[in-house]
Amino acid sequence: MNSPAKSPCCSGCEKTDGVQQRRGFFAKALAVVMGGAALAIPAAAGAVSFLNPLRQKGSAGKLLRLANLETLPEDGTPRKFPVVMDRTDAWSHFANEPVGAVFLRRTKDGVEALQVICPHAGCYVGFDEANKRFYCPCHQASFDLDGKRLDEKSPSPRDLDMLEVELRNKNEVWVKYETFRTGTPQKVADA
Repeated sequence: MNSPAKSPCCSGCEKTDGVQQRRGFFAKALAVVMGGAALAIPAAAGAVSFLNPLRQKGSAGKLLRLANLETLPEDGTPRKFPVVMDRTDAWSHFANEPVGAVFLRRTKDGVEALQVICPHAGCYVGFDEANKRFYCPCHQASFDLDGKRLDEKSPSPRDLDMLEVELRNKNEVWVKYETFRTGTPQKVADA
């Protein structure tokens, strides 16, 4: 049997078929690259938005004006002052939000500031005026006026955390407000 004769229009078809296949491959590859780029842009924007809280700087260690000197008793009795500041929690921003408290007291050398959080488990410490001591209602730990543990067998692993104080304009009490890790004997600032 003889094979049928090829028509003149098909003699170049074999050559153009290879060119068509290559063009089709490049068109598909270009479509995949363009589609990937179109998908990568919103994906990257979403990742940046999702990870944004990790990039934000905390306000730990920020100096805050908490009181005037005349509001502190001259006899050294501590007074509790709320710490109010702008706070960002993940994606939400809260203006003038209470974030903690500090005990301030006059001393012969100036003003002392003690964190109100017990270093044992993070409970808020109170002040017992009758016995002139700080106490933790959670585990009955007690501290003297300087924040030192009164009992060596206290569940608190360290003394109350002292904060830095600055007097400005001879009257304004500024405190470097920080919180510290609880349950450790070392004073380690929270991130």
